[in-house]
Amino acid sequence: MPRYKVTLEYDGRSFAGWQRQAEVMTVQQAIEEAILRLDSSLTFVVAAGRTDAGVHATGQVIHFDLEKDFLPDKLQDALNFHIRPHAVSVVDACIVPETFHARFGAVKRSYLYRLMCRRAPAPLLKGYVWRRPYDLDVEAMHRASRYLIGQHDFTTFRATLCQAKSPVRCIDEINFERIDQEIHMTVHARSFLPSHIRSFMGTLERVGAGRWQVEQVKTALEACDRKACGPVAPPWGLYLTNVEYE
Repeated sequence: MPRYKVTLEYDGRSFAGWQRQAEVMTVQQAIEEAILRLDSSLTFVVAAGRTDAGVHATGQVIHFDLEKDFLPDKLQDALNFHIRPHAVSVVDACIVPETFHARFGAVKRSYLYRLMCRRAPAPLLKGYVWRRPYDLDVEAMHRASRYLIGQHDFTTFRATLCQAKSPVRCIDEINFERIDQEIHMTVHARSFLPSHIRSFMGTLERVGAGRWQVEQVKTALEACDRKACGPVAPPWGLYLTNVEYE
């Protein structure tokens, strides 16, 4: 029974998140239904990250086992045919050892958050960037983000209903880049908490707007209190871009 590793790209606007739910369409449901049209032996699909409703992906990784043997290119083409018209694309497929695990085997996950500084609405990018109608101090945002790098108790920056056993995580990198009217924040870590990156961006946006001082991010982190967090940024600016494995 071969195990397949598949990389997905999807438009999060079309889905109620990754994980299958009753009465709403999710990415998991869309890909599982496509796979079942090829092989009814499918019993599970495991994803590297359970993206929230509205969050996009350019590098989501999944794995699953099938009874049939497919050449990777044939599997990719067949899945892309059967998954239509959902806004999901299989961008890569390969056969991996049965020990491969998309979630537990990941050593680094990378996310991008796109923020646009523009007074006028951006109709062509609606649903893909978080637009702020004023300019932001990217250097101040960068300095404030230094407090979030490393291993910390991130209670302040996790969702209220988070069910993770521990709020402790280790953030490897946070980088900022200005591209024309957009500010891109990339974050790299082995794992994240629910709403983790959106909470970072919402808080750092306050710094960039001059509403918070840089040092207030350190104070908020050390408070270990969700009430100390800034506003949570919306999901549509967030993208899961890459997952790395040993």
